[in-house]
Amino acid sequence: MTNLPIEQPNRQSYTGFLFLSLLLFVVLAIACLLPIQPNDYWWYVRVGRDIVAQGSIPTVETLSYTQAGQPVVYQTWLAALIFWGVDSWGGAALTNLLRAALLGGFYLFLWLALREVNAGPKLASLLALLAALAGSSNWAMRPQLFAYPLFGVALWALVRWQNGDRKALWLLPFLTAAWVNLHGSFILLFFLLAAALAAGRGNRRRLALVAALALLASFLNPQGIREWGYTLSLVQNPSSALFSAEWRPPVNQGWQMNLFFAWLLVLPALVAFSPVKPAPLHWLWFLGFGWMALSGLRYVIWFTAILALLCAWMLSAWIGQKVDRPGSFNRAAPNLAIGVLLLLLPLALLPGVREAWWRDSPPALSETTPVEAARWLGAHPELPGPLFSELAFSSYLTAALPQRPVWIHTRFETFPPQQFTRYLEISNAAPDWQEQLDAEGINLLFLSLKDQPLLVRAAERSPLWRQVYRDETAVILIRTGQ
Repeated sequence: MTNLPIEQPNRQSYTGFLFLSLLLFVVLAIACLLPIQPNDYWWYVRVGRDIVAQGSIPTVETLSYTQAGQPVVYQTWLAALIFWGVDSWGGAALTNLLRAALLGGFYLFLWLALREVNAGPKLASLLALLAALAGSSNWAMRPQLFAYPLFGVALWALVRWQNGDRKALWLLPFLTAAWVNLHGSFILLFFLLAAALAAGRGNRRRLALVAALALLASFLNPQGIREWGYTLSLVQNPSSALFSAEWRPPVNQGWQMNLFFAWLLVLPALVAFSPVKPAPLHWLWFLGFGWMALSGLRYVIWFTAILALLCAWMLSAWIGQKVDRPGSFNRAAPNLAIGVLLLLLPLALLPGVREAWWRDSPPALSETTPVEAARWLGAHPELPGPLFSELAFSSYLTAALPQRPVWIHTRFETFPPQQFTRYLEISNAAPDWQEQLDAEGINLLFLSLKDQPLLVRAAERSPLWRQVYRDETAVILIRTGQ
C-alpha cells in the first residue's frame, strides 16, 4: 500500500519555511545555550593543535604519560583540526555556532526527508522537533556532531530515491569521503544502503553503483581500507564497553530518555490504527537502528530520526490533513520575515553575545570545567609530578596544560581495562588507594569535588598529602615534603 497524499499549501505562501524556522529556532537556541563539557572536546582541540604544529597526524600517544609512545589512530583527525581552528579563531562563541549549524543541518534534512513521505510542514516540524528533543542528550561538542547532518543528507537522498529521484543519490560518495575522516559512524551509511538494496523500491542498479562508489570513497583516508577494521574494533573495545556510559544500554532517566521511551510505547498503537503501514525499507531501518539504540546510548539519536520517518509515513495518511489543513499561515511576506527572524534570534544566545543583555546568562563552559584550577597549576610549574587527575579534568588539561601529561583521559581505547579499574579504585578511595598512588609514583593530585568526594576526603585526612589549591570545582594536593 502506498502513502496517501495530503493537500499541499501554496508553495508561494512560505508556510513550510515558517514551520521549519520554528523547528530550527528551538534546535539552534538549545545548541547555542548548551555549555561545552570537558569530557571529550578538549583533547580533540589538543590533537588538532598537534596536527598543525607537526604538519602530520600523530601516530603515537602523547597526551598521557602512562601510555606515551603507544601507537594510536586518530580516525577523527579532520574533526580535531576543525575544532582546533574554530576554538583558536572564535573561542566558545564560534564553537557553539558550529554546533548550532551542524545540528540545524541535521534536522533540516530530516525535515526534508519527512516531507518526502508526504508529511505536511506542520507535521514534519512536530516530528522533527520530537526527534531533536529526544536525542538532545547526544549534542555534546564532539566529532559525532559532524556526522549528524551527513546522516540527514543520506536519509533524505535515499527517501528521494524511493520516490524515483535520480540525482540526490550521487551526493553519497562525496559525503562518504568527508564522513570517513570526521567520525567512525560513516559505517551507518552502509547500513542505510544495505537495507535500501534489500527492501527499497527504487532503481537498485543505480543504487548499487552509488554504494560501490561510496565504498571506494570510504578508503580515502590516511588509513585506507584499514579504517574499516579500526572502526569496527572500536565497537568491541573492552574499555569503552565497560567504562563509558554512552556505550551502555539507555535507561529511563532524564527527560530526554523519558520522551524516547514514551515514544516507543506509543508506536505500537500508531502501527495498529494507522491505515497505512510502514514500507519494508522503513521496517528494516527501524529494526536495525532500534537494536543499536537499545544496546548503546550513543545510537539513540540516529534511531530518533528513523522513528520520525516511520511516524511521518503513517501519520500523514491518518491525521496529516487535519494537522496541515490550510489556515491563516498563508501570507508570503509575514511568513518569510518571521521565519528569518526566528533563524537569526539564536545568535543572541551565543556566549560572548548573551552576556551583553542577560545578566545571569549561563557560562560558556560547564561548571565542571576546572578553568581556574588549571590556570593556577599552570602558574606553578615548580610543583612536582607525575599528575593524577579526574577523568574529565584530564581531557581539559590536555589542551589547557599540555606541558603536564595526564595519567588517563577520555579516549577510552587508548588505555587497557586494568588501568580504568585502577582509576576507579583510586577515585573511590579503595582501601589500597595510597599504595596504588605510591606504585604509580604520583606526587600531584588534581581532583573533582563533585565526582571524587571520597578520594578528596581521604587525601585531605592523610598526613601524606597537603592541599595547595581549592575552589568550587577542583582541589589540588601535593605530597608532603615536596
